[in-house]
Amino acid sequence: MTTTATPKPGTPAEVEGIAVTIDGVEVTVPKGTLIIRAAEQIGIQIPRFCDHPLLKPAGACRQCLVMVATPDREGNVREMPKPQASCTMEVSPGMVVSTQRTSEVADKAQHGVMELLLINHPLDCPVCDKGGECPLQNQAMSNGRTNSRFTDVKRTYPKPVKISTEILLDRDRCILCQRCTRFQAEIPGDPFIDLQGRGGGAPGGADHGMLPQQIGAYDEGVLGFAGIDGEVREAAETGQMVGPNGDPALLSGIAYTVGTAELDATGRPFASYFSGNTIQICPVGALTSATYRFRSRPFDLVSTESIAEHDASGSAIRIDHRRGVVLRRLAGDDPAVNEEWITDKDRFAFTWQALPDVIQTPLVRDEETGELVAASWSEAIALAARGLAQAADDGGVGVLPGGRLTLEDAYAWSKFARVVLGTNDVDFRARANSPEEAEFLGHAVAGVSMDVTFAGLESAPHVLLVGLEPEDEAGTIFLRLRKAVLAGRTSVSTLAPFATRGSTKVRAALVTTEPGAEATTLAAIAAGTGDHAELAESLRAEGAVILVGERLAQVPGGLTAVLELAKATGARLAWVPRRAGDRGAVEVGLLPGLLPGGRPVTDAEARVDVASAWGLDADAALPGEIGRDHAAILADAGSGELAGLLLGGIDIEDLPGAGESERAVREAGFVVQLEVRTSALSRYADVVLPVAPPTMKAGTFLNWEGRPRPFGQVFATSARSDAQVLDMLAEGMGVDLGTGSLEAVHRELSELAAWDGARQPAPAVEPSPAPVPSAGEHTVATWRLMLDAARGQDGEPYLAGTAHRPVVRVSPGTASSQGVADGDRLTVVGPLGSVTLPVLVTPMPDHVVWLPLHSPGSSLYRMLGVGSGGSVRLASAERATNGEVIR
Repeated sequence: MTTTATPKPGTPAEVEGIAVTIDGVEVTVPKGTLIIRAAEQIGIQIPRFCDHPLLKPAGACRQCLVMVATPDREGNVREMPKPQASCTMEVSPGMVVSTQRTSEVADKAQHGVMELLLINHPLDCPVCDKGGECPLQNQAMSNGRTNSRFTDVKRTYPKPVKISTEILLDRDRCILCQRCTRFQAEIPGDPFIDLQGRGGGAPGGADHGMLPQQIGAYDEGVLGFAGIDGEVREAAETGQMVGPNGDPALLSGIAYTVGTAELDATGRPFASYFSGNTIQICPVGALTSATYRFRSRPFDLVSTESIAEHDASGSAIRIDHRRGVVLRRLAGDDPAVNEEWITDKDRFAFTWQALPDVIQTPLVRDEETGELVAASWSEAIALAARGLAQAADDGGVGVLPGGRLTLEDAYAWSKFARVVLGTNDVDFRARANSPEEAEFLGHAVAGVSMDVTFAGLESAPHVLLVGLEPEDEAGTIFLRLRKAVLAGRTSVSTLAPFATRGSTKVRAALVTTEPGAEATTLAAIAAGTGDHAELAESLRAEGAVILVGERLAQVPGGLTAVLELAKATGARLAWVPRRAGDRGAVEVGLLPGLLPGGRPVTDAEARVDVASAWGLDADAALPGEIGRDHAAILADAGSGELAGLLLGGIDIEDLPGAGESERAVREAGFVVQLEVRTSALSRYADVVLPVAPPTMKAGTFLNWEGRPRPFGQVFATSARSDAQVLDMLAEGMGVDLGTGSLEAVHRELSELAAWDGARQPAPAVEPSPAPVPSAGEHTVATWRLMLDAARGQDGEPYLAGTAHRPVVRVSPGTASSQGVADGDRLTVVGPLGSVTLPVLVTPMPDHVVWLPLHSPGSSLYRMLGVGSGGSVRLASAERATNGEVIR
């Protein structure tokens, strides 16, 4: 029997094929294929533990032993004297492989390896977190002995080792496959655990004076790890951390020396944003999470495929729940998007959807007490409809939906604003933004097909990052870039004030750019002269990509300059927002100048096209003037020019001038809020209508590529989506919105998909010179860390402990002038107040200071009153306490 294996996607057709025979079946596979992969392609399953298709071969567990025969010089097929690891050996012409199915020697070898693995392994499957989905358990039955010959006492360790506040290690169960260590070293580049004591003896280090071979966090006694500050050392010495032998020891670190301020929230050296993947790929129950540990068994869980809601990557996940409670989330297998990896935020930050402040019933303002009280749906809808109708007549209603919406919900918001309220005063951008950005999104993003994809990033010869830090803002993009860079296919450059951990791990060339100078730098790259000639040439290579983050909207002329750079070099351009709903919001017209599909509101033909799809009368006119943006809506609502507000998921801490924005909502005439959980703005609403979180509805996220990411409903409840609530509200105002079901929304979206008419003109904003701080002042650089003080992480303290400790980054020159060193505390003083954080001395421009935008103790809009490009002053913590501000 002869078969030809289908080459994997991306495999060139001209790749040389090699014919091999496995268990009597001849198969032709590409050169370089491992034996274990060739066997998979003809349906032969070879047992394995260390092997993983996305990791380099290791041959660590030896469970995949097979017999191999190859032709000698005379063409005689001769069998190798010993079984070979099929996960490390590549096929060769004429090779003959006998697996456990046809070779007694291979079968016996596999049984022997399994017996060795089980000698010290605890046989307590019923109480193990992995029991029921454990490869070791399964293969012990299929490829192991029926009885154990081991009668001695099994080796034990004190447990668990707290690798981090989230990741726990039971060394008793570990089979040393090294999947976890290989993943951390190869995929995210955060090798905070390793195989230690290789060649060592029994517990206690009795043999050879060495500790036993084991997986563990970096330990000073084993690996000579140094560079830890006194705080962490004290924790180790007082027993707060457990070492490899159960003794007090340093528990976590990374393979290179870290600054004393580059720690997580607990004081350990920062581990990784992707550490939870080690739990999922562990083939036994050695690695567990503090969140899920001992809470359930896999066979008790109900699973639903879904999409992560925390960033714009659209990563596939699996949600496991029992008795109406989500207990864990796992990475889904989606080669086109996230492969088999997700961020720790996507994996662990799910409790926010089930906290006590989730709104269960509508709330209305009591006229006598002024407090929000529970009300029936009919009462709340009637009051909201009456108030919005009156506000629309009195001066108009501003619509601020936020960025948490699915594509279907965003569409309902867009249609509600135009059809029911008759306004283009709608803007989803609940963050720093600009009119230039609205023009850029209408011109270059809305209605554009998937020009740049994850696969495109892997094959791009060069990727330029502008206003984007992928490791913090889009973790899946970071992993794809790192994969491409390590494979030698891609090079990366980044415009930033300093080289971050993430940019270092993708070997990015740093184009040092001060906050506000991005537009000027982009123009210089487009000109292709001087120091930027090589970068400009790299961008001219076919397939080169420019990735633009939403932060560039804060730089006047920045988005104009990036469009001109793309035009000058021919590089493809993609916009990467931070929130999951932002790309879909652009597509359905949640902007003051856009209608669904990228149709300009000022285009009469576009308005007729939309009105027809919405079933409006021929003489019913949609508003044709560009509406107010987010800032103007809040300003006019606060002044009374707008008579009402319709609010969605807005976090006040994301808004520049947070205090002024909150005041504007407080002073607004009539306010209706659609929200999952009560927020800082709920106290000012006249009516609060509860909407379903992602687990209680089905829908679609549109990721940064423009790829639809549909997901199903996890829990069957009476909770209503935004689209359904808006449909009820429209009915209360005498309008049939037609968004009560997903099917109805999808029909209308399909009608509005194609638009080949005029697009919104490109922005044409002249770049402003970078802000020059006055004497004694510094320019702020900032962005949000992946793990920070976001409401989406509420209720998950174990994850919070793994976040970067907030620091203030300054240059060596600035640190010297302030008389501070790594770990010292420095106060940053802005117009509204001050922030005091540990110092991390970083190579960067002298008059630039970096702080996280919204982390515990560092919420810049609220605490300082400035954002990126703002001016601040510095003071040592001691002098600031005395009221003295220096330099």
